[in-house]
Amino acid sequence: MATNDRHTHQVQVHTMQQPRYDQHGGNKSSSLFTQQGGPSTSKVLAVMALLPIGGILLGLAGITLVGSMIGLAIATPVFIIFSPIIVPAVLTIGLAVAGFLTSGTFGLTGLSSLSFLMNSVRQATGSVPEQIDYAKMKLQDMVEYTGQKTKEVGQTIQEKAHEIGPEGQVHGGAGAGTKEGRGART
Repeated sequence: MATNDRHTHQVQVHTMQQPRYDQHGGNKSSSLFTQQGGPSTSKVLAVMALLPIGGILLGLAGITLVGSMIGLAIATPVFIIFSPIIVPAVLTIGLAVAGFLTSGTFGLTGLSSLSFLMNSVRQATGSVPEQIDYAKMKLQDMVEYTGQKTKEVGQTIQEKAHEIGPEGQVHGGAGAGTKEGRGART
C-alpha cells in the first residue's frame, strides 16, 4: 500500500499538463488551488494571517456601531433642547466653510485657466515678450495720440474763449455787435 501512494505522488509531481479549462472557459490554474489539487503554501499562510485580522476588524466595526448608537441615544435630547442655538451655529459655520472652499476653488480655477491661456499663447506664437513689447509700443502710440488730441482740443477751447472775451461777447467777425453774452444786459 505504501508503494501505491508513493507511485501516485510521483505521477502528480512529475506530470506536465497543459492548464486545464473548466466548462465556462476559466483557467483552473489561476484559482485557489494549484494544478496538483491543493492550495499553495503562500495562499494558506495568507488565509491564516488574514482570517484573524478580518475577525478583529469586524468586531471593532460592531463595537463602533453600538457605541455610536448609544451616543446618539444620549445626545438626542441635548440636541433637541439646544437646537435653537446649535442649528443656526452649524448653518453659519457650514456656510462659511463652504464659502471659503468655493472661493479657493474659484481662485485655483482662475489661476489654472490663466496658466493654460498663457501656455497656449506661448505655444501658438513662440514668444510672449515680443508681443508684450509690441503691445507696449502700441499703447505708447495711443497715449501720444490721445495727448496730442487733448492738447489740440484745449487750444481750440482757448481760442474760442479769447474770441468770446471776458464779458461773453464775440470780438470781431460779422456778428460782433449782435450777440449778447452772459454778462451783457439790455
